[in-house]
Amino acid sequence: MGVILAASAVITDDAGRVLLVLRGTEPEKGRWSIPGGSVEPGETLAEAAAREAFEETGLRVSVGRELWCVMIPTGDGRVFEVHDFAAAVTGGELAPGDDADDARWATAAELDQLPLTANLDDYLRRAGILP
Repeated sequence: MGVILAASAVITDDAGRVLLVLRGTEPEKGRWSIPGGSVEPGETLAEAAAREAFEETGLRVSVGRELWCVMIPTGDGRVFEVHDFAAAVTGGELAPGDDADDARWATAAELDQLPLTANLDDYLRRAGILP
């Protein structure tokens, strides 16, 4: 079984909102998640989280501490080992790109109404991102 290293950025703002992207590819195409993707050769996990955030949202971010790690089976015998990091916007303009179909800021109340990727709201609550 192959493990694919990946990293994501949990980007929040001063108003307590979370930046979400609408997944344009499988797994979980059509669901809202946090920006992230596979780590490229020579990249650290934090560097990958920042690059993926920029590619998917157009925003530059500073990456902070790791919040959690989750294993996501691909269904074909491989597993994504995704490391999720706290992040804050440092520049850029919000615009969906790469494999994101859309990108938006969401409040805690809005998160409850959106189709999120599996268990994302639970991870955000456990990390103290959501009340």
